Amino acid sequence: MMNRAVTVACVQAAPVFMDLNATVDKTIALIEEAAQRGAELIAFPETWVPGYPWFLWLDSPAASMPWVYRYHQNSLALDSDQARRIAAAAAANDIWVALGFSERDNGSLYIAQWIIDNHGATVATRRKLKATHVERTLFGESDGSSLRTHQTPLGVIGALCCWEHLQPLTRYAMYAQHEQIHIAAWPSFSLYQGATAALGPEVNTAASRLYAAEGQCFVIAPCAIVSPEMIEQLCTDETKRQLLKAGGGHARIFGPDGSELATPLAENEEGLLFATLDPAAITFAKAAADPVGHYSRPDVTRLLFNPAANKPVVTIEPQPAAEPEWLVLPEDPQQ
Repeated sequence: MMNRAVTVACVQAAPVFMDLNATVDKTIALIEEAAQRGAELIAFPETWVPGYPWFLWLDSPAASMPWVYRYHQNSLALDSDQARRIAAAAAANDIWVALGFSERDNGSLYIAQWIIDNHGATVATRRKLKATHVERTLFGESDGSSLRTHQTPLGVIGALCCWEHLQPLTRYAMYAQHEQIHIAAWPSFSLYQGATAALGPEVNTAASRLYAAEGQCFVIAPCAIVSPEMIEQLCTDETKRQLLKAGGGHARIFGPDGSELATPLAENEEGLLFATLDPAAITFAKAAADPVGHYSRPDVTRLLFNPAANKPVVTIEPQPAAEPEWLVLPEDPQQ
């Protein structure tokens, strides 16, 4: 459990879009910077590696297929040299890492988060429970095994991506595991501006803030930036330039009472947010309202939660066939 203050870093930056190796280089540079400035944990945005697939929102599935191929090629496999470099950087800098990435698992991709300890060991990997809207044309989905918290020397850590924070039952499943430090990873808030508030910074930043106040936990909400270079790659006509804008970075760190713990950066400014998390703040917040404890009413409403992994292939090992009864010889030869 969390029994001391912990200094954390929250990333607001643009990846080197669709370039796996260059984004890994930038990841390691940010890990080193955070450690040098005293952070014990650094959190990265959703699909930081190799960048969020904005092309899904800008064109038809058929027109996006060349992008899809490149995205597969630049997604991160956990058994790769690139992954080993990131884990080694965590160990070399004595820092915990919560990395948002597109996970390549053979022929499928998943929106994933990887928690690495300060020795470079994997504490957990999880996948977004259900990809959002057009994301489903590219990414698979997970199961209840991805809704878990993890006991660590820093405290009880959990993570969700993007609009998983708009799923009330998902949130409650995480709260019920007494989360203390939550990683709320976001891609950027610069898509379809003026068309819908649901994709904008006010609504989604509020979702992170509510998570902190509702779950009485610290929320680190890293958020990527859409760079001008990304706009040049993605927005090949005026219509697309109207749909996706540069900027959109709105990283935040919230306390268990919903207060902001770090001064936000400008939406097009790259950098790290830092905050020191005092566990006493959780105690004070829980004393007022603990939705899975003294403030709950399980006689009225309860959550049915299945945390099991649901594997698509279950191998049944062949068993030696039993001898038919008529082949079993009696012990008494007279019978």
